[in-house]
Amino acid sequence: MSVTTDLDTRPFSAALRASTLEVHDKANYSAYMRALLGGELTQDGYTQLAIQYFFIYDAIEAASDAMAGHPVGGEFVFDELRRLPNLERDLAHLAGPDWRSTISPLASTQAYVDRVREASSWAGGYVAHHYTRYLGDIAGGQVIRRTLEKNYDVAEAGALFYHFDGIGSAPKFRDRYRAKLDNAPWDDAERARVIDETLVAFECNVAVFEELAQRLDEFRAA
Repeated sequence: MSVTTDLDTRPFSAALRASTLEVHDKANYSAYMRALLGGELTQDGYTQLAIQYFFIYDAIEAASDAMAGHPVGGEFVFDELRRLPNLERDLAHLAGPDWRSTISPLASTQAYVDRVREASSWAGGYVAHHYTRYLGDIAGGQVIRRTLEKNYDVAEAGALFYHFDGIGSAPKFRDRYRAKLDNAPWDDAERARVIDETLVAFECNVAVFEELAQRLDEFRAA
């Protein structure tokens, strides 16, 4: 997938958002996400997503550790965003105390993890995957948090993944993040590479949702 549109004079954050809007909507309106947000699944149906997120965020946050001292990538390492501690607490609640020995990644999740590891060898690739996940969790992820509370009787443990108490004002944090995107020292060619990798990151998410959707009959509430 390649970016062909002219990035023109827009701030890079605006160009990035516009260039990924279509695939962003594709992820949000996938069959699995529609069923989840519609309250159609069992709690186990949501647990399967939390399990996949554990593997994905383990890879992204390992990349954050490796990128911490980088002059560009390090600007996007925020300890207050880390999701693994909350995911571990969620899975202990959702999947039981022995969850580590019972979970495994889907094929699409493993492919996603491999892509994160490969792309994070350069700062722009790391940022592409970081941006795709965390800004989405801070914004649209709050819709899932409310759905879990309302339809799945999951409010604290089980839904802590969507709690971002450490960032303060979410809109102000997103503005600060976008300013970092705008100020990153990338020329047009590098920005195009970042957009391309962000599109790949969204497609990785779509692939996970599509594989989960293959089990919707199993996950649907009676």
